[in-house]
Amino acid sequence: MTSPLIRSFSQLESLDPARPVVTLFSGGLDSSYLLLRLRRMGIREVHAVSVDIGEDESSSYKRQVAEALGATVHILDRRAEFAGQYVAPAIAAQAVYLGIHPVSSTLSRPLIAHAAVDLARVLGAQALLHTANRSQNTLRRLNGALSLLGYEGVFGSPYDLDPVTRDDKLVELRAAGVDLLAGRIVSGDSNLWCREFESGILDDPEMHHVPDEMYTWSRPTAAPSDCDTVTVTFERGLPVAVDGLPLPLTDVIDQLNRRVGAYGLGRYSGLEHLDHGEKVLEIREMPAAWLLLSSYRHIESACLDAELIREKRHLEQVWVREALEGRWFGELRLAVQTFIDACAARTTGSVTWRLRNGGADTRAITVPEPLYLRDREAWEDRAIAAESAPFARTEALLTAV
Repeated sequence: MTSPLIRSFSQLESLDPARPVVTLFSGGLDSSYLLLRLRRMGIREVHAVSVDIGEDESSSYKRQVAEALGATVHILDRRAEFAGQYVAPAIAAQAVYLGIHPVSSTLSRPLIAHAAVDLARVLGAQALLHTANRSQNTLRRLNGALSLLGYEGVFGSPYDLDPVTRDDKLVELRAAGVDLLAGRIVSGDSNLWCREFESGILDDPEMHHVPDEMYTWSRPTAAPSDCDTVTVTFERGLPVAVDGLPLPLTDVIDQLNRRVGAYGLGRYSGLEHLDHGEKVLEIREMPAAWLLLSSYRHIESACLDAELIREKRHLEQVWVREALEGRWFGELRLAVQTFIDACAARTTGSVTWRLRNGGADTRAITVPEPLYLRDREAWEDRAIAAESAPFARTEALLTAV
């Protein structure tokens, strides 16, 4: 039986030129070059799918490039779905990779795969292609999601076993009348939750530097003496308001990215493993994630028993591992999600922060049914009285006798 997994450009030669092909399209060099190759092969119906989850690249730019390469463009707005069905569970799961950085592309890949599969089925596409290479974790996340979703056609990335140099891609695209991205010095991935950089000038973990102009949200703009007070409210594990104003999660994230980032908060750097254990460096800016994850943990600690939180912390890393390895739609991640949802149902309250340059401090942690004490001395008096009461009654009875 022929494997349904596409891993090289030579495998594309078996595609039927008369049947539709769907490709994931970011507007970047790799996805643009794939469109060029498909056009050269004579595939008459190529559909370039861009799933809008709040990325940097504009839809008009993507449309211009894809149409110049003969593809039909589909811009699918999935920002609300991404926030509600992928980011929100990640907040409740405290989805932080090995305590280093919050996960991001781990959350976006299953959504992108799901949206592309839905479209491919409607179009009757024979293939669903993406452009991840073997030094990117996206490869197994997309392939894993497409497999678990049961896509009926062939799928995968021709770059897996058949890489093409950056210079060769640029030369061939220029010859075809498309000149783009020649000056990009890193590989970027962005969505409403995170802006991420890797590769290029960041290839070497022992010597790396991110130019300040590459940061957008976490570039300090507040004056040295400036402070800001912000209150974040959660209901049943979901962020629902900022400073008492009810907002959809997309707006909560957008507002906090700007307000928290103005104080230079929310930058992460760290190593993440590839499929066979090798490590690569990744840089992120995630100001809203920094505040929301911290706020959630404070509220959770005020609402849940310590033993329950200890067990949850273990299962959080199981959740992260399954999502990271491309098993978002797998049974284990879904089973752990049930436990996390049960904890989230009891996680309601608010945290007030004082933001300052380079840091933030809590000013209030408030929940409707708290486990915390507000008056320790009064609690000690009540606890001692309750513990002493049986002995006092016994002594009174003995005295009466």
